[in-house]
Amino acid sequence: MGKLKTYEKLPQLDKIKSVTLSRQADRWFISFKIDTQIQENHNTTVVGVDLGVKSLATLSTGEVIEGAKAYRKNKTKLSRLQWINRNKIIGSKNWRKAQLKIARLHRRICNIRKDTIHKLTSLLAKNHGTIVIEDLNVSGMMKNHKLAGAIADMGFYEIRRQLEYKCKLYGSKLVVVDRWFPSSKTCSNWRDCAKTGKLYAKELTQLPKAS
Repeated sequence: MGKLKTYEKLPQLDKIKSVTLSRQADRWFISFKIDTQIQENHNTTVVGVDLGVKSLATLSTGEVIEGAKAYRKNKTKLSRLQWINRNKIIGSKNWRKAQLKIARLHRRICNIRKDTIHKLTSLLAKNHGTIVIEDLNVSGMMKNHKLAGAIADMGFYEIRRQLEYKCKLYGSKLVVVDRWFPSSKTCSNWRDCAKTGKLYAKELTQLPKAS
């Protein structure tokens, strides 16, 4: 492939464990796997996180994190590009140009979603000693065709995946509670729990860890 110009400073060669090249639409990306030191976290605060479709996350502190909803906002534009491309000859120049536009829009949607999730998970892992989340059955939730698009747009699985490695990196603790625990039954005011999610997130801090 030859020489590559990068936008960021490269890590020291002796620390690199592996290198991965990837392509998204018309751009190339290179990622390095290196060893890093685990940071000390002296914060002792505990926060419960309730993930949802209307709002990305509701914290036990009362803070509500709104989701980017990138796919929902770009769905009409994406459908239009795919509709325009329907009758083009596969392999032609016009077909390749249309496919590139679609790939660029998919990349934009993915980047917006990742940016929102990275900001949320970094905020939680850096500023709290213990983070409590529910063991969501994402694959089962995706079977609901009315909510599958909204659930995928929020990225529930990616949030948990990032929290798992970021908690290790920043020295915080991640607690995953059992999905079958009747949290709504133990709340004295379950209507408020269902309405705002704030009381439910507080309840998460007292639930047992998933087996």
